[in-house]
Amino acid sequence: MHDTVVPGASPTTVHVDRRFDAAALWMVGAFVLIAIPTWIDLARNVWSSDEQSHGPIVLAIAMWLLWSKRHQIADESERPAYLLAALTLFVGVVLYAIGRSQSLIQAEVLSHSFFIAAALLLLRGTGALKIAWFPLFFLLFTIPLPGVLVQAVTLPLKSAVSFVAEHLLYWAGYPVGRDGVILTIGQYQLLVADACAGLTSMFTLEAFGLLYMHVMGYTSRLRNVIVGALVIPCAFTANIVRVVVLVLVTYHLGNAAGQGFVHGFAGILLFIIAFMLLVQCDYLIGRWLNGRTPVSASA
Repeated sequence: MHDTVVPGASPTTVHVDRRFDAAALWMVGAFVLIAIPTWIDLARNVWSSDEQSHGPIVLAIAMWLLWSKRHQIADESERPAYLLAALTLFVGVVLYAIGRSQSLIQAEVLSHSFFIAAALLLLRGTGALKIAWFPLFFLLFTIPLPGVLVQAVTLPLKSAVSFVAEHLLYWAGYPVGRDGVILTIGQYQLLVADACAGLTSMFTLEAFGLLYMHVMGYTSRLRNVIVGALVIPCAFTANIVRVVVLVLVTYHLGNAAGQGFVHGFAGILLFIIAFMLLVQCDYLIGRWLNGRTPVSASA
């Protein structure tokens, strides 16, 4: 049986492509075998919570982004960087061993990025890393935030969201009061939970804000920096809207309605509002930057 040669490609090129495909498949298989126990632990202990439920989505998007760049990586002509790959793999193994043996899930998940980076260095050197830098960076958002950090930052955020929500409802004429992060409206008391106004929701929205900028492919660094920074106030505003909506639903329709379907839908509403705010801010920034660009005078 004769091999089929792609028109316009030499037999050497076809042979190299086949070697790349075979090596890539072996590395993907090895990575999956290593990562499966971590993913099982994440699914059981982390991703099952409302605060960390974004993890599987982020992981799927990161893997899809990496897969979409496979042809660019295969066409990269740079030679493999064996020494750098060995060092990267060593760091990944150390992180994985520490994370697995000490139940430190952050180190265990971080090791995955080093494993993938080492594979890319073995396949096509540093050029492959330059091509795949964003999927590897986006993969970092699958790392669960340390509980100490979440607790330290979440309480001030919840207090700020509760404060703004209380004043908005008061200005709208509702009988509302606040005691810390507990809002009282009419006969109902509502505790502003971590999922409604915590650091994790902002962390998730920051991830998807960066994904939005990557998809848009802006070449202006100033625009990317401004839009990236605006993700935080957009997320904060969306959290306020979410809390206000839940308070109003509870006040007008009862506690069962506020804690039922509407409560779950409010999480989706949070991301929709934050994304719409980000897109609108991006549009205004684009117009502002275009207005600042000097127009060359015609000869």
